[in-house]
Amino acid sequence: MVYFVRGIRGATTVTQNDEKLILDATKELLQEIIKKNSIKKENVAAVFFTTTQDLNAAYPAQAARILGWDKVPLFGSVEINKPEGLPFCIRVLILTNTTLNQDEIKHVYLKNAKTLREDLRHF
Repeated sequence: MVYFVRGIRGATTVTQNDEKLILDATKELLQEIIKKNSIKKENVAAVFFTTTQDLNAAYPAQAARILGWDKVPLFGSVEINKPEGLPFCIRVLILTNTTLNQDEIKHVYLKNAKTLREDLRHF
């Protein structure tokens, strides 16, 4: 069996800058990506999280730790402040070892983030 490192994208939004909302939305997003792509945490190489500048009440990476990803390298950053950008947005890029082909990867966009990459969205 041949494994490849693949990137899986996802994004979601919250309604306000609130720690519980950020962590809950990030957990929901991660769980949906895990389910749709049959991800095993031991195969995850790294995860990158970004938030829009209006979100600073919690680190989204903390949601991955809550889900038990305690050995996975996690990295967080802030998106550029694009005036017409989607507010209250959390984005994720999971790099994982998988047998899936590139066209079999299911990217997940939830809530208002559904508008970001309709070409990558799978429901």
